[in-house]
Amino acid sequence: MKEIIKKVIAESISTKQRLLEDEILVQKIHDIVDLSVQRFREKGKLLFCGNGGSAADAQHIAAELSGRFYFDRPPLFAEALHVNTSYLTAVGNDYGYDEIFARMTRAMGQPGDLLFAMSTSGNSPNVVKAAQAAKELGMTVIGMTSRNGGQLRELSDILLNMPSDDTPRVQECHLLIGHIICQLIEDTLFEKPA
Repeated sequence: MKEIIKKVIAESISTKQRLLEDEILVQKIHDIVDLSVQRFREKGKLLFCGNGGSAADAQHIAAELSGRFYFDRPPLFAEALHVNTSYLTAVGNDYGYDEIFARMTRAMGQPGDLLFAMSTSGNSPNVVKAAQAAKELGMTVIGMTSRNGGQLRELSDILLNMPSDDTPRVQECHLLIGHIICQLIEDTLFEKPA
């Protein structure tokens, strides 16, 4: 069992090492921070969507922005689109599960806002439809996927396709990138208390 534990840790480190060495992905993260800061300065918002583990990551990252990350500061408008269960069950029942994120994107999104579309396969129908709705609204779509990118590859203005096809390793990188984005947004927009 200890060998399995060490193997999983080594695989996680290896994936993150490939991420670290990918200058294109590092530049894309930098660009996303710049876009996010600009949007927040314009009183815009960041929306997040995903299923399962990606939903948990979406909610986690949104909470770090709307609450706080490293220090107390004003809240930022960041929201995960799945957090209202009454909405999810009603829209899922009335319109179909594939429409849950697209409908909320249309309700909350404005031109220039960012949608973080999180799907390890890049093919989750409800995330793909949210990305399509965001594009129609003039939003910027940030795809967060595994290596291939799936359908989100073509729908994303910026694609963060992780250097792995192993879902847990991909999601670990997504959360790492989310934390980096939160830290840099907070550091850029607010003065850190002494």
